[in-house]
This record gives sequence, C-alpha cells and structure tokens, in this order.
Amino acid sequence: MQEKETAKAKPKVKKRKYRYGHWAMTAMLSPAVIFVFIFSYLPMIGLIIAFQNYKYNLGMFKSPFVGFDNFKFLVFSDTFMELVRNTIGYNMAFIIFGMVAAVLVAVMMDMVHKKVLVKIYQSTMFLPFFLSWIVVSYITHSLFQFDYGIINNLIRSFGGEGISFYSEGKYWPLILTVVSIWKSIGKNSLVYYGAILSISPELYESASLDGCGGFAKFRYITLPHLKSTMIILTIMAIGGIFRSDYGLFYYLPKDSGALLDWVDVLDTYILRSIRSTGNIGVSSAAGFLQSIVGFVLVVATNYVVKRIDEDSSLF
Repeated sequence: MQEKETAKAKPKVKKRKYRYGHWAMTAMLSPAVIFVFIFSYLPMIGLIIAFQNYKYNLGMFKSPFVGFDNFKFLVFSDTFMELVRNTIGYNMAFIIFGMVAAVLVAVMMDMVHKKVLVKIYQSTMFLPFFLSWIVVSYITHSLFQFDYGIINNLIRSFGGEGISFYSEGKYWPLILTVVSIWKSIGKNSLVYYGAILSISPELYESASLDGCGGFAKFRYITLPHLKSTMIILTIMAIGGIFRSDYGLFYYLPKDSGALLDWVDVLDTYILRSIRSTGNIGVSSAAGFLQSIVGFVLVVATNYVVKRIDEDSSLF
C-alpha cells in the first residue's frame, strides 16, 4: 500500500515543448545540413563504382560487379608504392614544416606591438591563400624557367650554368614544400596567433620578474598553451595524409613526364588513369582507399593522443 501511495504521489513530468527559439536555430542550421547531405552523403552511392567494371552504356546500377579486382589492380600495379611514398612523404613534410613555420610566424606577430603593422603582416601573408594554383604555377614558372627564369638568370650572372628545373626531379621536393608552406602559412599562423592571444599576459609578466628571457617564455608558457591546438590540427591533417592538393602537384610541375617519379601522387594518378584509359572503376577504388586510410589514421592517431593526454584528444 505504501508503495502504491508513493507511486501516486510522484509528480508528473511535463514534456518540454519545442520552443520557438529552437525552431529558429533549426531553420538557420537546415541549409548547411541540406548542403552536406546533397554534396557529401548522397554522392556516397557512387562508391559502388569502385566494385564494378563500369560501362558507360549500362550506367552505375547495371554495370557488372567485379568485387575487389579494381583494388587489386591498383595495389599490385608497378607504380603504387611510388605513389604512396610520394603522397605520404610530401604530406608529412607539409605537416611538420608547415606547423613549425606557422608557430614561428605567430610568435613573431605576437612580438609586434603596433596593431597596424600586425594587420599589414596578416594581410600580406594571407594573400597567397586566395591565389589559385594556376596563378601560382605561372609565378613559379617565371622563377624556374630555363631560358628566362629569374633564378637561372641569377645563376648565370654569377658565372654558373642554368638548371633545367622542369626536367630534373631532384629539386621538386624542396620547391613543392616551400610553395605549399608559402601559400598556407597565413591561414595556419592566424590560428596559432589567436591561441597565443588567449594566453594571460600575467604569465609573461611573472616570467619577466623571474628573469626569464624570450626563449624561456616561449618554451615554458607559449608552447604548452599551443600544444592542444597543434595536436588537434595535426590529427586533422593526418586524416588527409593519403590525399594531396591536386593543383599543387599538377599545375606547378606542368605535368612534365620527366618529373613523374618525383611529383606523381594518388590524386594526379587518378586523373591520368581516367584521361588515358577511361577506367572509372580503378579511379573510384583509389579515392575510396584514400578515404578509408584517412579515417583509420584519424582514429588511430586520436587513440594514441588520448592514451598520452586525454585532454588533448580530438574526441
């Protein structure tokens, strides 16, 4: 009897109504959700092409299935290991050297006390980010062209012989790394600069009273506060380590056959395979493989970071 009375005495929990403010936020969010669904999730139906011998006259739903034959053709091809080496090698260089350069630039901007100069530096460094790779390719061509390039003219002015950059691949790992960092350093440094501004100035004042110099402040104050930002951006970058910026690797080397051993990556291989053979199945398999590897790397990297420092993990 007491249990029944207690059960009856419990107040009824009223269901919360969906307030107008929630509807307003949902309406604001819906365009982005629809956009992502149409352009990111709906095209995923096309993943079945990676398992088909795609025929243009039959279409996506009637082409014969071949299982993992497209993946086998890609993985066991003569150039696959070379493509993987170039793709991962370049991306590792971009991640490591790009992060170091962005942090250093952010620290140097923080040392500038005049806000007008900071804005000028930010705008100047951010400008290359808005340039298309076609424009950047013409800039690099004017620098490295054999007959009239600026660098070859300087070499000849000092009595040296010109270098045929577009037929010698050994120079391109350095060229591509420098150009990639130059184009993205404005955007990346802005993220770190914002993180530096969130550090309390009192910490630097206390360090100055204790006799710490600039390097000691950077090591014991700035760098620890940037650690979480650096780790999160690195995890996100590792997710795309099996992908490459198509414009960088296609337009800058001018698709020169003499440079393919040094600059050919998975994204340029996909384009060439479609253009030369029309085999969409193998190209789709390469893209699918890139996504799978990127997902596994993000999860694995985040797991390692979580085991070391849980607060610095992405999820």
